[in-house]
Amino acid sequence: MLKSRYRAAQTGGSADDVEAAFYEALQAGDLVQMMACWADEDDIFCVHPGGPRLVGAAAIRAAFEAMFSHGSVRAYPERLRKVESLGAAVHNVLERIDLTTAEGTQHAWVVATNVYMKTAQGWRLVAHHASPGRSEVAEVAATAQVLH
Repeated sequence: MLKSRYRAAQTGGSADDVEAAFYEALQAGDLVQMMACWADEDDIFCVHPGGPRLVGAAAIRAAFEAMFSHGSVRAYPERLRKVESLGAAVHNVLERIDLTTAEGTQHAWVVATNVYMKTAQGWRLVAHHASPGRSEVAEVAATAQVLH
């Protein structure tokens, strides 16, 4: 499945395909696949939880390379909210991070926003911004109010 999503993302697949390839790259610690998900633009950016804003492919590559030098990242998208238009897609993802500890596998939560743009090469990631989540999975959604 890993390489089929990667190929779909590289051959003009959807923003969903690129997102799947992004998380597969994290889970596999695959720097080549990770960077193939990103647009070839000067102002792409990435913010890891508690980290600085990384601007440009070189800074993003260096950060993921350092991260992968410690192993893969077991990050799994749990809940997705998305807004899409013809040329852009914004995905807000609740990520479950599996951590191995002396007490066994523990879970951490990260709230991430991934922004995809339709480029000449197909859909590509232009922004990833992640913030630490809380130990309990919470989501607040307002119900629609009727004005009439």
